[in-house]
Amino acid sequence: MMINSSLAPSARLARRLSVGVAMVAGLLFLGLTPAEAAKTTLSLGMTIEPTGLDPTVAAPVAIGQVTWQNIFEGLVTIDEAGKVQPQLAKSWDISKDGLTYTFKLQPGVTFHDGEAFDSTAAKFALDRARGADSVNPQKRFFASIASIDTPDPETLVLHLSAPTGSLLYWLGWPASVMVGPKSAADDKTKPVGTGPFKFVNWAKGDKVEIEKNADYWNKAVSVKLDKVTFRFIADAQAQAAALKSGDVDAIPEFAAPELMTSFDGDEKLVTRIGNTELKVVAGMNNAQKPFDDKRVRQALMMAIDRKTVVDGAWSGLGTPIGSHYTPNDPGYLDLTGKLPYDPEKAKALLAEAGYPNGFTFTIKSPQMAYAPRSAQVMQAMLAEIGVTMNIEPTEFPAKWVQDVMKDRAYEMTIVAHAEPMDIDIYARDPYYFNYKNPAFNDLLKKVQETSDPAEQAKIYGEAQAILAEDVPALYLFVMPKLGVWDKKLKGLWENEPIPSNVLTNVSWDE
Repeated sequence: MMINSSLAPSARLARRLSVGVAMVAGLLFLGLTPAEAAKTTLSLGMTIEPTGLDPTVAAPVAIGQVTWQNIFEGLVTIDEAGKVQPQLAKSWDISKDGLTYTFKLQPGVTFHDGEAFDSTAAKFALDRARGADSVNPQKRFFASIASIDTPDPETLVLHLSAPTGSLLYWLGWPASVMVGPKSAADDKTKPVGTGPFKFVNWAKGDKVEIEKNADYWNKAVSVKLDKVTFRFIADAQAQAAALKSGDVDAIPEFAAPELMTSFDGDEKLVTRIGNTELKVVAGMNNAQKPFDDKRVRQALMMAIDRKTVVDGAWSGLGTPIGSHYTPNDPGYLDLTGKLPYDPEKAKALLAEAGYPNGFTFTIKSPQMAYAPRSAQVMQAMLAEIGVTMNIEPTEFPAKWVQDVMKDRAYEMTIVAHAEPMDIDIYARDPYYFNYKNPAFNDLLKKVQETSDPAEQAKIYGEAQAILAEDVPALYLFVMPKLGVWDKKLKGLWENEPIPSNVLTNVSWDE
């Protein structure tokens, strides 16, 4: 609104006041206070600060939790139910042999810097992800793409070397987002995407600020937030204090389950407990005695009462699992009854395997809270069957990655696997479990040979059953998504099929 500068100062002031009074009167007529009507900002707390802001060049999940679906978008996306949905590709066709994927792209889309998003830009992003020099954390997703054609600006054709039934799902991940040819090199510190929010500022050690993209291409989406600030607060007590004081409006992944009850009865805040993909497993070195004997692994599994682990390690907030799979995932089977808690049967199996008096081993435990807590509960339970487990604190990630992932210099370890649908890690060679099962590997190949979701779910069920029987790792529980936020805030995801903070549909109740 322009003010006529020819008016005298007193007249201009009077006019401003009259406009302001009229606006307030209008709001009060609607039953709103000015503060309530103007709430279009959000302060969102996170435990871990991202190492960069480009999810296509580094693995830490905190990168996607700031940028995925906010700044960056993909050809497709994953919704809160874990389903693949169209995004920058409005439709696609898969050839009968599963080797050609033809995507029809949304017209008129631009990156935040004005560069056009079209088939050429999409080809650039995929070539960058799959190329010889790629540092993409999920480079394997793109390994079957043999060549890419761009017959016109709105058509992208992927030619595969082998059927890849998970390709569409993988293209929805943070690691698969579309980046601009002109801006990609700087995305780590100044991300430029096509999403509903634009990057504003990153004050390292403190916060990342983003703002609404007024030129967002998807007019079917009505973005309600004008500005969002991601605040990084590592200490759980400090998180709780910030929530209660109103310094932050929401912490979608609250760090301390033992403090969740401290919000009971709070008039301003709500708590939400949802599902994640964080599978806490105690992996064993299957190539090393005594863990090379399936009977020993089964005995250890039957010595563990998963519910007691959840109670002791995570204040009872978690879902026991019987395989490397979560209730979020297609074809999930509850296999906790396959090798249920049975110390007497566990002792008998150990004796049958040649260990009537048990044995001693060491577990490498990262310093994240869930790991030593879980290990201590397990230690007491294993002692009941005559097995002595020594706990060795192990710095994470550097020392743990070197000892376990790279050198395989360990007997047992415990870690939360965060990647969605990563049951295929047991078919990867090498991988730290040193687990080899040709029948399991064949199933994982079959998954890729079909793009039929029902058939894939069936195969995943068979794969889960093999792991529940073979026990290459002790399957403990899925960590919950512990959310705490203002009662007037709506639209935040309660479940987390992909580590994220999707803000597209977040708004404040008026």
